[in-house]
Amino acid sequence: MAYFLDLFSPATYAAFKRSQQDISGFRYRHRFAAERIKPGDKLVCYLTKLSRWFGILEVLEGPFQDSTPIFYPDDDPFVVRFKVKPIVWLDAEKAVPIQNPEVWKTLSFTKDYDPKSPRWTGKIRTSLVPIPQADGEFLEQLMFTQRDAQRTFPLEDSEVTAFETHTVRRADKTVAVTVPTEITSEITPQQGEEAESEVRESIKVQAMLAEIGSQMGLKIWIPKADRGGVLKEWKEPGSAVLDRLPLNYDDATLKTIEQIDVLWLRGRSIVRAFEVEHTTSIYSGLLRMADLLALQPNMDIRLHIVAPIAKREKVFQEIRRPVFSLLERGPLSELCTYLSYDSLRELVGQKHLAHLLDTVLDEYAEEAE
Repeated sequence: MAYFLDLFSPATYAAFKRSQQDISGFRYRHRFAAERIKPGDKLVCYLTKLSRWFGILEVLEGPFQDSTPIFYPDDDPFVVRFKVKPIVWLDAEKAVPIQNPEVWKTLSFTKDYDPKSPRWTGKIRTSLVPIPQADGEFLEQLMFTQRDAQRTFPLEDSEVTAFETHTVRRADKTVAVTVPTEITSEITPQQGEEAESEVRESIKVQAMLAEIGSQMGLKIWIPKADRGGVLKEWKEPGSAVLDRLPLNYDDATLKTIEQIDVLWLRGRSIVRAFEVEHTTSIYSGLLRMADLLALQPNMDIRLHIVAPIAKREKVFQEIRRPVFSLLERGPLSELCTYLSYDSLRELVGQKHLAHLLDTVLDEYAEEAE
């Protein structure tokens, strides 16, 4: 018997609670990870935004694919499914915060981090990743103990707000959106060395993306304004960097594409596009992605916003704004994922990048739920 992570957003937590609680569903991209899971394995349930452990589900059957609406009234995206039995299921106020000292100091993937640092979140970036056996057994016993003790961990106002989901009906589809309650500037006044440091960091990240793609045998596009700085950081570009894009699009599309921070291409096709947060603000990076989809709604590429782990929640908040959620092509949150700087550093350290496909990136990316 093995343990696997099952991430719930406040919205999917509420949807599962309303359901018969006998099916746990995942997005189509999780289909290969799902194949590792067998009846008798256990899913350890974690509530994002609130950062709490709240349940254990035992797998009875699966995986199988089924699009019958359960978690969404229509176009349910969680089509890779397991039949499950809840062993423990806690209300949100009873769920145990991950930063509770007894939890934080025990789990192998948190105990070496400062609770105030956001770096630990990379360890729980996506569902269906294996949880070390000792951690799984500890969390299962923790859930049993909490079920009996019924300690209360009151929700703060910001956490209550996380459960206030907004939906908009468009044609035959219901779309969830985020409406920020306050407007904060992403750009703080910076001068001298601090501003230069951030520019250098973004260039390093662009170089890291370029190196990963080139090692996988892909061609790389870097905007002309950034190319000199990136090539200083990327010591062995070889012939991977393109001088011009081999694409047949109209001028408006080409001008949009040419400004994207990093592109990976295979032949005459764009495989993946990356916007780096320090190069452009999160909002403007998402806007460029949205512009691209508006100009070419049939373009089939993977889009990524790359930002420090401290900006993770900001990315998810911005990508669910109505302007990005109500695109004709579909919500941008379903087409664009988040990559942290730390995840890229982990990936670039892989010894056999040359033998990997670009799809390995999906194991490091996070979706806005």
